[in-house]
Amino acid sequence: MYILIVGAGKVGYFLAKRLCLSKHTVSIVEKNKDICEEIAKELEILVINGDGCEPLILEEAGAHRADVVAAVTGDDEDNLIICQLAKEKFNVGRTVGRVNNPDDEHTFAELGIDVPIDSTKIIAKVIEEEVSFSDFVNLMSFKRGKLAIVRVDLPEDSPAINKEVQNIQLPADSVLVSIVRGEEVVVPKGNTVLKPGDDIIALTVIGNEPQLLNLLVGKL
Repeated sequence: MYILIVGAGKVGYFLAKRLCLSKHTVSIVEKNKDICEEIAKELEILVINGDGCEPLILEEAGAHRADVVAAVTGDDEDNLIICQLAKEKFNVGRTVGRVNNPDDEHTFAELGIDVPIDSTKIIAKVIEEEVSFSDFVNLMSFKRGKLAIVRVDLPEDSPAINKEVQNIQLPADSVLVSIVRGEEVVVPKGNTVLKPGDDIIALTVIGNEPQLLNLLVGKL
């Protein structure tokens, strides 16, 4: 994947370093020139010194070809603007926005940010999806405890194996967000076929986790 990170503080630097190790193509946009110079010395990635809220800077960083834009600055307003520009101007398929003030999380979600997150650790897991998990792990809950992002590792005897996503009856208010298949990250479509060993990232209502687990793994 090509991933554009805006904001090169501790969160941005950590994400860039880990994603590079995972063989993703990464670029960074950062306002602070000194930080840009330090990162350029340490990581072999494109580093742009500029304001990520400016469309020309995002264009220079390759936003038009990015699979994911992660806005992880320390300013919620900037992160919101960056994600909206990525969606509306550059048609980026997936945006991840860091929420510094938990009170702003609802605003991020309402304005269409795909993954509004206020935890550095969870941002790393959602974007990298490389940490080892057991069959079913609750990654995070948000929207005041009503929704959860979960991860399911499909065993060989999963009842969902070799089925197209469109033919799988998910629990109410549930959706498959992504599939980690080896080194590849697949955005599931209706004709996507699930395979043994797939790591599924799903969004569901709190309380539906057992049904989702039973459907994808075949056990309670």
